[in-house]
Amino acid sequence: MKKYVLLVLIILFNYTSQSQVIYEEINSKKIGATQRIKIQLPRNYETNKDKRYPIVLVLDGDYLFEPVAGNVDYYSYWEDMPESIVVGIIQGENRYLDCSYDNINYLPDEDGSKFFEFIGLELIPHIDKEYRTAKFIIGVGHDFTANFINYYLFKSPPLLNGYINLSPDFAPMMEQRIADRLAAIPGRIFYYVATGTDDIKGLRESAESLNNQLKEIKSPTLNYYFDNFEGATHYTLVGRGIPHALEKIFSVYRPISKQEFNDVLLKMETPISEYLLDKYKVIEELFGITNNIRVNDFLATLAASEKTKQWESVRDIAALAQKQYPKSVLGDYYMGRYYEESGNARKAMRIYQSAFDKEEVDFITVDVMLDRAAKIKNDFGY
Repeated sequence: MKKYVLLVLIILFNYTSQSQVIYEEINSKKIGATQRIKIQLPRNYETNKDKRYPIVLVLDGDYLFEPVAGNVDYYSYWEDMPESIVVGIIQGENRYLDCSYDNINYLPDEDGSKFFEFIGLELIPHIDKEYRTAKFIIGVGHDFTANFINYYLFKSPPLLNGYINLSPDFAPMMEQRIADRLAAIPGRIFYYVATGTDDIKGLRESAESLNNQLKEIKSPTLNYYFDNFEGATHYTLVGRGIPHALEKIFSVYRPISKQEFNDVLLKMETPISEYLLDKYKVIEELFGITNNIRVNDFLATLAASEKTKQWESVRDIAALAQKQYPKSVLGDYYMGRYYEESGNARKAMRIYQSAFDKEEVDFITVDVMLDRAAKIKNDFGY
């Protein structure tokens, strides 16, 4: 519990000291009124002029925006998720009109339809026009608004790529509609539901009922996650659900961990180089992000390739490291290791020697490079 409180304090301090919130008003023709929104841009938004960012859309922005924005800032700082633009819609008591549904078909009624169209036809296009956005949007809602974000599932294609449902207060028939739709959507969807053992009884039972249906869906494009937090109430589960949801949705984005190294990389029978390339291909396809491969991921896959004696993977990954980080010793060191193991010691020695003026990385220092070159020279008499 103490660790959890400390984490929350760190997030809030980090958020308040580093982030700047922009307030805007949008004159909406769809709802016939002015809608206030909050926007948090990534820390380095102004300096990274060519970079594009996913959108995290937050309903109930008057109280849900800050915990979402704080977690997004914290997780992206540690590269556990991509930097993102957080957009909060300030609703207050209007949330019940904004997200209202018809009592016969249980779809958005007149007011709900106006708000539905405001988000899809005015708000998102406005954010896309004014800011550098990637084509990946996550929606976040709590109880009544959590139900509402699910209506975007039924667009073709869905407006949102990810859905974070915090103690959802589902409309009648919605659970079955969600299950049927998620089983049929051909594109990749991320879907998260959170409840708690002390949540409102009807909402907890509804979330558990939906979970029983969704966990049976066998779809390669559905990424589904469910949490039932022990001791969490309707309100406290929000603080636990948000980081869990972000962590799970963006799991593929995270740097390669020790567990992934031991349980996946060291046991691979297929080329480890393909695993690395596939990881970043998925990141690009899902989030619209074309970053360089992280040094951490280069080190992990190269070390695993060396340990499992996948020397062709060492060669291919090292060549990519030389291209992406030409001023670093990283690619040169492992390219030298490849030539050592493939029987071309002279070429390995030259590569080691040529890296004397490059930037050191982790354990790969200039001295290590020159020592390997000297050992080859002594062993072979070059």
